[in-house]
This record gives sequence, C-alpha cells and structure tokens, in this order.
Amino acid sequence: MVNFAAGPVMSNEGVLRIGAEQVPYFRTAEFSEIMFENEKLMKKFAYAEEDAKVVFLTGSGTASMEAVVMNVFDRTDKVLVVNGGSFGQRFTRLCEIYNIPFTEIRLEAGKALKPDLLEQYNGQGYTGFIVNVHETSTGVLYDMDLISQFCNKNNLFLVVDAISSFLADEFNMCKLGAGVMITGSQKALACPPGVSVIVLSCESVKRIEEKDVKSMYFNLKDAIDNAKRGQTPFTPAVQILLQINERLKEIDKSGGVIKEIKRVSSLASDFRNKIKNLPFKIVSESLSNAVTPLHPFSVSAYNIFLELKDNYGIWICPNGGELKDKIFRVGHMGCLTADDNDKLIWAFNDMKSKGLL
Repeated sequence: MVNFAAGPVMSNEGVLRIGAEQVPYFRTAEFSEIMFENEKLMKKFAYAEEDAKVVFLTGSGTASMEAVVMNVFDRTDKVLVVNGGSFGQRFTRLCEIYNIPFTEIRLEAGKALKPDLLEQYNGQGYTGFIVNVHETSTGVLYDMDLISQFCNKNNLFLVVDAISSFLADEFNMCKLGAGVMITGSQKALACPPGVSVIVLSCESVKRIEEKDVKSMYFNLKDAIDNAKRGQTPFTPAVQILLQINERLKEIDKSGGVIKEIKRVSSLASDFRNKIKNLPFKIVSESLSNAVTPLHPFSVSAYNIFLELKDNYGIWICPNGGELKDKIFRVGHMGCLTADDNDKLIWAFNDMKSKGLL
C-alpha cells in the first residue's frame, strides 16, 4: 500500500517500531523529560517565543480547534473567520456553538484571499481573526503575510490552524504575530492520528488565564499548568507522544524545519511536473506543498479514489459533500519518495489506457 492521503500519512520505520511496542506508564520523570523535549522542538519549529507554551491534546485537530475557540474568545469578542471549505466551515460552526460574535469571509472553492476583500473589514471593531492557513479540502494556501499585516493594522488576535501545513510550508509565529498555532500528529509529523498540538504565545496564555471556561477536558488552563511538570491533566495517547518525539528529533537531526519543508516541496513539484499530460486540472489559486488538489475532466473524482484503492493498492484523498465528485487530493507529506510518485503516475496512465480517466 502506498498512501498519498492528506492524513494519516505514511510513517517511517522508527515511528512504526515505537507503535509496535508496549505502552509504558507515563506519570514518571522519564516521560516528563520526553514531553519537555517535545515542547522545546515544537516551539523551535514553529518559531515561537521563548516563553510560549505548548499543549498536547489527545484528540484530532478539531479537538484543538474547539479548545482554542472556547479558551481564547468569548461573547465580548468580534471575530473574522475565513471560510473557504470544509475546515473553515468548522470554525464558523464552533463560533456559533460558543456564542462568539463572528463574521464569515466566504470564499469559493479553490479561491485565494485577496487584499481588496480584506479592505472592507478595516477599522470595523473586530478583535480576532481565525484562519485555516491551508484549507485542506480545496488545497488553498492563504497568504499569511497579507493576513498578518491586516491583523497588526487592526490589532486583531490571530488564531491559525496549520494542521496540514506545519512542516510543509513556511510558518513563523513570531514574524506573523500569531497568537495560536494548531497542528496534528497525522500530517507532516507523520505519526498516527490521535494527538493535536497547540502552540500558545504569551498573549494567548494571558487570554486563557482570564477566561472562565466551563469545561473539564478542554480547559487549557489545566493543560498549561500540567505542562509545567511535563504532564497532561488526563491520560494522553502515550504511544503517539513517544512517536512524535522520535519524529521531531529525526527532523532536527536531519537539518530542521527548513530541510523538511524543502523535502516536501520537492515531492510536490515532482508530482505536479509529472501530471502535465494527464486529464486533470489543479484547482487551487495558491498551492501548499502539502497537497495537490485535482479536478478530473470527465470522470468522478470519487470513482478515481475507489479505483486506485481497490485495484492498485494506492490511496489518494477523496472529498465529501458537494466536492465529492469534483476534487480529489494527492498528499506529499510523510514517508514518500519520487519513486512513489512514479507508481501513482503509472496507475493514472494505466487507468487512462483503460478508459477510466
């Protein structure tokens, strides 16, 4: 099996080996040291402040999205939310659930966020800005420099979901002035799903300390307090946290975040060059290195996913809802190589020869 999904992605042998081991007890000094190392490397790779805090939450990326929304915003805020697909829509739903006043910046599938669209929101009394920097459902990578400048100009607290772009695209928390960055274990970290990671600036920690959150599991004050001793409030996904440690150290030893981004970018470029003669159209106006979103000219995108899975042992990433038959995605994260790209291109060409494309 070769997995080109947008997550979970292919893991390397070191990560897989840890997954096959017995799960150790975790309320120990040894596990705390591993968690301290995880925090240190996450802050390093996110270019966060020295005094920033990191929360490792056992739950998918959506768990951290929810935890962040309910811990850093409340009814006194007025938030702008970029909605360009399934994951932007998720943030609007969370704001509705927690009664946080918001305005939706709605974008068509595959469309980038342009300066003239943001202009109309200048000086309108907004206090926060939420964006999925990479809208994974359509493959769009938003212009974070543009968003950062807008937030700085309007003094907005910036929350960034970088779940599928972290370690695939350049991201610098300090440079951008981001208050929060969210990512997940199953994307470019290339570990199993089950842990999401929240990097918190000093400003966001202050916001959290001032809120009275009515939640046990999602109360980030408790998570921050427990992180001081290298622990979590409740039983975490211990094995995945050990795998994350292995992966972070591997990236650090191999040249760090810049080298990893370059590797993912190279795989993405290789794939995009090799599909030029295939009956697909890249649908995004602004591409991430993480994923290539493709619209097939004459067949169902979902049927292509099924054909590759059932008859070639290759997984790509389908969409749901109104995009189900229109767009499929090919991921470039995880333990993939240019040779793996060749296997997928061969399968596409074989399908084409059989009239399936």
